[in-house]
Amino acid sequence: MHSHSHNHHDDQGTKNIKVAFFLNLLFSLIELVGGIYTNSVAILSDAVHDFGDSISLGLSWFLQKKSNQKRDAYYSYGYKRFSLLGAIFISVVLIFSSFFIITESIKRLMEPQATNAEGMVVLAILGIVVNGAAAYRLKQGKSMNEKAVSIHLLEDVFGWVAVLIAGIVMQFVDLPIIDPILSLAITLWVLMNIYKNLRTTFKVLLQEVPQNVDVESMLTHIKALPFVEGLHDFHLWSLDGEKNIMTLHVVTSGNIGNADLLKLKKNIRDLALCYSVEHVTLEFENESESDDCMFREEC
Repeated sequence: MHSHSHNHHDDQGTKNIKVAFFLNLLFSLIELVGGIYTNSVAILSDAVHDFGDSISLGLSWFLQKKSNQKRDAYYSYGYKRFSLLGAIFISVVLIFSSFFIITESIKRLMEPQATNAEGMVVLAILGIVVNGAAAYRLKQGKSMNEKAVSIHLLEDVFGWVAVLIAGIVMQFVDLPIIDPILSLAITLWVLMNIYKNLRTTFKVLLQEVPQNVDVESMLTHIKALPFVEGLHDFHLWSLDGEKNIMTLHVVTSGNIGNADLLKLKKNIRDLALCYSVEHVTLEFENESESDDCMFREEC
């Protein structure tokens, strides 16, 4: 029953991202045409950004299914880390496109050009509706992937609110410079988020200890378990930013029996799960064996 429910959530998550992908791609094409029609570099910059989002959503859709693929002879931990490669690729694409938009925006600042304010308002309203619908659908999702994409789409909605305000202002005030200024603001915001995403991605790739795990508290509770004399060779990292993995050598007292050892294993794994560590590999040693451990490093 639990397995069926889990598979249902995975299928629904894949479907949600699929719908968001097609909505975002369709709107990106509308946005591109609309940006050229309204002569708005701000809308064109967001169109480029949304195309990047479409790539991101497309890869997320593909990787949502791919990441569920079980381990095989080539990848003993499965395929979950493929999503990190997708994040790096998307970020590189967005960096190049962002610098192109910055160049065009600076040119418009030097030589302002008139824009179609009414067209900007229409596209902004459409952008709020489409991105809002996609964000709402993903908000109902259970996976971290869906929630992250939902937040990103909500931020796009706020960007379109800004374009709407600028379009309304330009209908009453001849201020074409507001368009490239808005474009620069959107692009700088995109670059800031690319930096944050890349930093997080590389931290996972370099196997940084996950920040959502209170390591000191977890180890203290493990040390307090019956028959535990010491801990060493402790390692903790994240497979994909969501699934955490731990390896640990546990020194036990010499009088522990098989039944108590099995119970200790279960208690450690249950404790680790309470601290968001899903995969645990344990090695048990008595006190005399631990002295010979080549990886001995107390924790």
